Amino acid sequence: MDRLFYIGVSAALFAAFAFSLNFVVPFIIGDYSTFDFALIRHVVSALVGPCILFSEKGVMRHLTLRNCLHAIWLAFVGYVGYFLTVTGAALFAGPVIAPAFLGLVPIVLMVIGNQGQASLPWRSLMVPLALVLVGLVLVNGTAFTAEGLDSVQSLWIGVPLALAAVGLWVWFALSNQAALAARPDMPSGVWSALILVGGGVLMLAFYPIGAAMDLFRLPILGFGWSAAGNLYVWGTTLALLATVGGVWAWNIASRSLPVALAAQLIVSETAFGVIGGLFVHARWPTPIEVAGVVVLIAGVVLSVRIFYDRQFASGKTVLANE
Repeated sequence: MDRLFYIGVSAALFAAFAFSLNFVVPFIIGDYSTFDFALIRHVVSALVGPCILFSEKGVMRHLTLRNCLHAIWLAFVGYVGYFLTVTGAALFAGPVIAPAFLGLVPIVLMVIGNQGQASLPWRSLMVPLALVLVGLVLVNGTAFTAEGLDSVQSLWIGVPLALAAVGLWVWFALSNQAALAARPDMPSGVWSALILVGGGVLMLAFYPIGAAMDLFRLPILGFGWSAAGNLYVWGTTLALLATVGGVWAWNIASRSLPVALAAQLIVSETAFGVIGGLFVHARWPTPIEVAGVVVLIAGVVLSVRIFYDRQFASGKTVLANE
């Protein structure tokens, strides 16, 4: 049981790191838009999906119409829908305020997850929850300053889109975990592959609509390697690491850990994102950012310790698929 716990924790932390790579996307795609990047990323991920599917034995018994439709629906909610709302929030509310609101995701997940599974008494979660909240406030402390508000076009549109993104990701996390629990005999790799293929199909279906709305720059700047080579390289790299690796790791964590603990671990995405952003901007963190990251990490470590002591070490494990 200890091994299962540590595998779940490691998978959740890797998923957080993989998802945090999204924060560096605007700095590596040049003149292309985030929609161009998403198209390349999801199509590459969809091409990897069949390779994963048919590397598993007896995969055909899992490829039912019900499973495929459910995976496509989850891909729409957690990937395409989430991407569109996050992008819209960043466009209207700016690149600082939108991520600040997305910091609510692990908090909402932890509260809802613990309410549903009763993994731990609420009093045991108060200290790590408080640390995570304080850490998020410190890390996002510049969001509502004059400097952070410079790029805001419309809070009335951007903030609702950011809140919609929070709702979609929470919905996806809970629905995905319930889907895995209802399919105990399905390998995590197969389910991940179905979601990856679903996301790629949906992005291809969205392309004509997005192109008509001038959301894609590929038709203007060109599809050739000389023009779009950087986009293809980074899109493929993050598709393999962030999308394929992140989805697979999150599914393993969802099977191995209670929702409340997985939610606490995913908050480390913010810490990874801050570190990545500092690296891209080639600057040292401010004292407030250092304090925020340290407090966030302290909250995550304390959460792991509490869950291990109360649930796993006592032999009273509440797994995600129970």
